[in-house]
Amino acid sequence: MCGIWALFGSDECLSVQCLSAMKIAHRGPDAFRFENVNGFTNCCFGFHRLAVVDQLYGMQPIRVKKFPYLWLCYNGEIYNFKQLQKQFGFEYQTLVDGEVILHLYNRGGIEQTASMLDGVFAFILLDTTNRKVFLARDTYGVRPLFKVLTDDGFLGVCSEAKGLINLKHSTSLCPKVEPFLPGHYEVLDLKPSGKVASVELVKFHSYKDEPLHTAFDTVENLPSGGLDSSLVAAVLLKLMKEININYPLQTFAIGMENSPDLLAARKVAAHIGSEHHEVIFNSEEGIQAIEDVIFSLETYDITTVRASIGMYLVSKYIRKKTDSVVIFSGEGSDELTQGYIYFHKNGIEKYLLRQSFEDSNLLPKEILWRPKEAFSDGIASVKKSWFSILQDYIDQQVDDLLLEKAAEKYPFNPPKTKESYYYRQIFEKHYPGRSSWLPHYWMPRWVKATDPSARTLKHYKSATQE
Repeated sequence: MCGIWALFGSDECLSVQCLSAMKIAHRGPDAFRFENVNGFTNCCFGFHRLAVVDQLYGMQPIRVKKFPYLWLCYNGEIYNFKQLQKQFGFEYQTLVDGEVILHLYNRGGIEQTASMLDGVFAFILLDTTNRKVFLARDTYGVRPLFKVLTDDGFLGVCSEAKGLINLKHSTSLCPKVEPFLPGHYEVLDLKPSGKVASVELVKFHSYKDEPLHTAFDTVENLPSGGLDSSLVAAVLLKLMKEININYPLQTFAIGMENSPDLLAARKVAAHIGSEHHEVIFNSEEGIQAIEDVIFSLETYDITTVRASIGMYLVSKYIRKKTDSVVIFSGEGSDELTQGYIYFHKNGIEKYLLRQSFEDSNLLPKEILWRPKEAFSDGIASVKKSWFSILQDYIDQQVDDLLLEKAAEKYPFNPPKTKESYYYRQIFEKHYPGRSSWLPHYWMPRWVKATDPSARTLKHYKSATQE
């Protein structure tokens, strides 16, 4: 990932405002740049780079000789940039996949640009000739994007909300930070003063519709069946062998001693022959990470915090102990293939996904047909779940009286458990008054549940015994 940040029409000193951009420095540890826009002294771009492709010419904002009037700050991955190059005869000047955005825009404007991209992305595109600013985000909102837009036309854009909350502006002590809607692009006029005026916000694609770019897709894409993390690893290794990549595939798993996920990951690694790494953590290490996780995620949602602690710790390990930059994972599979345990009893839980690989021998059968285990549950032992460990600790940190008065202190999304109160306190410490960033707590709607953990449901016991 990288971090993108931009301001248009700032009334305050840019050297002071740019301090806010450093709040997202963790997104790009390899390099950073601040660049003023020629002719607009109160407009600038900020970029934190995680260098993956084109070490020499991949810095942003991207500007190429062919389109000197275009400025692009982009975070994401465009899967079909080579297909589009072949289809339209684009002449790329860098190896950055995002450069295709400049060529598509020059060819057909912003609507065609957003619709033709196959990938995950968030970008800020400036056209100084036509005095336009464009914002866009992928259909499912995989890549984050937030914005501030005041009544008098001051615009701030950032990959994370924390890069905008401390911005200063003459007409607002606390500009409202909002997420940019997935599957949309916005057109804004750029005034001579550097301020902007929103012209239109357009939904360029609905997940129910076939994307425009499919007309140019080929069979060269990665098979869509590899959604679950084990299948992704197995398919990736198969492809590596087919194109004679000789270095070993590195795989990583995290959990407490003898947790279900660690045991299953060992079997997968042995079967596919990867160079496997286990990250083992204890209760204290997990609990100590809570505040960092809430600060990073910008949320107080219970299940999101629980599950993200393990991901945070394994990501931290990979960053410190290895030179790996791009990591494949199976996130997103549950939403697409009925992967939640609530679907287990009627037999559809990941059935199509499992059946698709039944005869492939990519994975051991016991792994391919292993009942769903939520990540926040799978990283702990069967005897004591991760959510139980958290609740036991938090029970000693939050007084009963505080919980009784929670609705008075936090009228929006009032905490109903000590755990939710504890997370909310930490969130408000870093993001006071911004509880609306979470519209509601996630809770399964298919069954009657009082806790988001699957292990609290009657389905869990039957699922683990089958």
